[in-house]
Amino acid sequence: MTQPAASPVHAGRREWTAFVVLLLPLLLVSMDVSVLYFAIPAISRELDPSSTQQLWIFDSYAFALAGLLMTMGSLGDRIGRRRLLLLGATAFGVASIGAAYAQSAEMLIAARALLGIGGATLMPSTMALVRNMFRDDSQRTKAIGIWSGAMAGGIALGSVMGGVMLDHFWWGSVFLVNVPAMLLLLVLVPVLVPEFRDPAPGRFDLLSVPLSMGAVLPVVYGLKEIASDGYHPVAALCITGGLAIGYVFVRRQRLRDDAMIGKALFRARGFGSGIALNSVAMFAMMGSAYFTTQYLQSVLGMGPMEAALWSTAPSLAVGVAAPVAGMVAQKTDRAHVIAAGFLIAAAGFALLLFSGTDSLWIVLGGAAVIGCGIVTVMALVSDMALAAAPPEKAGSAASLLETGQEFGGALGMAVLGSIGTAVYRRDIADSAPAGLPPGALDTVRDTLAGASAVAAELGGGTGAALLTTAREAFVHGMQGAAVAGGALMIAAAVLGAVLLRGRVCERTDGPGALAEALTRR
Repeated sequence: MTQPAASPVHAGRREWTAFVVLLLPLLLVSMDVSVLYFAIPAISRELDPSSTQQLWIFDSYAFALAGLLMTMGSLGDRIGRRRLLLLGATAFGVASIGAAYAQSAEMLIAARALLGIGGATLMPSTMALVRNMFRDDSQRTKAIGIWSGAMAGGIALGSVMGGVMLDHFWWGSVFLVNVPAMLLLLVLVPVLVPEFRDPAPGRFDLLSVPLSMGAVLPVVYGLKEIASDGYHPVAALCITGGLAIGYVFVRRQRLRDDAMIGKALFRARGFGSGIALNSVAMFAMMGSAYFTTQYLQSVLGMGPMEAALWSTAPSLAVGVAAPVAGMVAQKTDRAHVIAAGFLIAAAGFALLLFSGTDSLWIVLGGAAVIGCGIVTVMALVSDMALAAAPPEKAGSAASLLETGQEFGGALGMAVLGSIGTAVYRRDIADSAPAGLPPGALDTVRDTLAGASAVAAELGGGTGAALLTTAREAFVHGMQGAAVAGGALMIAAAVLGAVLLRGRVCERTDGPGALAEALTRR
């Protein structure tokens, strides 16, 4: 019996067309992170959720996505990445319809959780398929650069898309936009995208599923709580418990031959460094975004739609940065390009130090420079990590990269947000106008949005003085966080240059890749 030949090293028109199709689920999953920002007021009027339910409408998606990434990446290696992608697209489309026509807060929370499960299948599947389709180093680097830029742009696009849809339709329309794209995906993927799977995956390690979720979810939850409410014992206990379970999970992966995350990934040179640097990059990206969005609305007083439109401006530069970084990395040591990316991000943080309470262009410019530097890093270290991993484990490798991004993003908002909040509260305590009503100072110290509400109630000179003080305190807090973010970026630049010096994207397309190619259908 004649076996099918492996595909040529250089990808052609078919592979690039398939790649464009694979950008669809990536855009939709990243858009769904932010698409609800404008819909919550309408949802609150229609479904009347409690404050806890409103939080879970947001968080059920993120938690399901983060908790199941590793499971789905490993499952895709076993059943086939294209098959998992199609299953995830079906689930994502069905969940979108369920969310659009939810009749209660509980139904919407459940639909959002199912969207997260679908997203957890789509994210590692798309990245793994890109790794498998593009075997040439330069083509793969270019594809992953475009992939990284699309992911960053999708988050900004989601806010704008949500605002536009809500201007013309009811709140459920923000979910229905997913359905045509998922249908198109279900039609085109079987035609254009070849199947890839691990030819010898071993048994599926069921116990690692709850262990992986127990390692990820408590840590992400604790970091989110610290970012929103500051330090408290419950959040610290969650993080500690998650790290303890994570230790058990990692130990199990190292000792078992049929573990969810194979030993080959731990042995791959450059893989661990790629995950670590990628997480640091996402730390900076989400930490800076935490302040930028609040600055536009609470300091400059923009409405949600106006703020969303302005926030897309940095995305134009970010979308170009990743492909350009890939081209530059083909001509020089990528360690230098990665270090330069971190230094560019540090320059963006430095630019924020010159901001005031009326510095739209400085803040947007800082966000654009940070974004360009970070996407440069993410594109190159993602490519490096995927190239270092065995092709038959591409799904697991992609899921670990994306799980690291979830950790890094949550940690960035928690750490930089906590620094900014500490500076803000200190300034409010020192400079708040005298004669505030009882209890008002606590509201003012809590958030800038609370201070704006109190200032509006007070009115007159006292209200104006309070609002000015609160806005200046917020900007001062943003500058304090920028100092910490910039210092971390400089340290990451040094670390990246040392760890990656002279290292190229190591091809691992050996016998395992050939065996995998023979499993295509």
